[in-house]
Amino acid sequence: MNPWQLLVTMLSVFTLLLGNMGVYAKQEEKTRFIAHRGFCSQYLENTEEAFIKAAEVGFDGCETDVNISKDGVLMLVHGSVYYYADGTSMNVNDYTYEELTAKPLKNDFTDTVLYPCTFRRYIEIMRDHHLFAFIELKGEYPDDKLQEIVDTVDELYTWEMCSIQSMQMENLVKLREKYPELPLMFCGGGYDAEVKEALERGFDCDLKIPDIFPSVIRAFQRKGLRTAVWTADDNKMVSWALSMGVDFIESDYLWGLNVTK
Repeated sequence: MNPWQLLVTMLSVFTLLLGNMGVYAKQEEKTRFIAHRGFCSQYLENTEEAFIKAAEVGFDGCETDVNISKDGVLMLVHGSVYYYADGTSMNVNDYTYEELTAKPLKNDFTDTVLYPCTFRRYIEIMRDHHLFAFIELKGEYPDDKLQEIVDTVDELYTWEMCSIQSMQMENLVKLREKYPELPLMFCGGGYDAEVKEALERGFDCDLKIPDIFPSVIRAFQRKGLRTAVWTADDNKMVSWALSMGVDFIESDYLWGLNVTK
């Protein structure tokens, strides 16, 4: 290869690299990074501290799990059990708000004294820090509690910065019938019957890594629906999700890079 050909080849490779970097940067700018249950790798999940710290380190939004106390208060807990500093535990559905918040939670992350967080407080934090809010409904919801979810967001924030998620299709179907314009997202695994139904009904999707087929992501995107993945906790997963052009990446870590601030 003569010097001229070598120069042309080097310039071509350099141009290609710049183009790829530009595509990656553009995609990263488009994709919102969502703190799974708040910044839960460093702070106690689904607590005020985990949500506020997510904002402080630079996440674009948070995800949380909403359940219902015995007396009907919308509480944040993954699964259904709170674990307390005194060694006891309570099932959120079996106790009242007053009982659930009477003592501090077990916190193995920081010295902060933390108590169970309500859905209302979550939306206030999202609003105050201008974060995107994923609202995952755990279990089947009665109509009045679905109404309360909608009313709380209407009162405190904006639906442009919120999305309701659920693994229970019935929750989303009931909401779509009553609120046709509400942003709704089915949360699932790979391509199964419910994911297919979500696509047919026009729900956005939040799908589990590594159970996702790229063709499924593309199918939602072709219909103009938003796509998210959970939970991307290393560089490889984050890079793959970015290459798929998803709208949201959920992670326990700061952008999946295990960075502590």
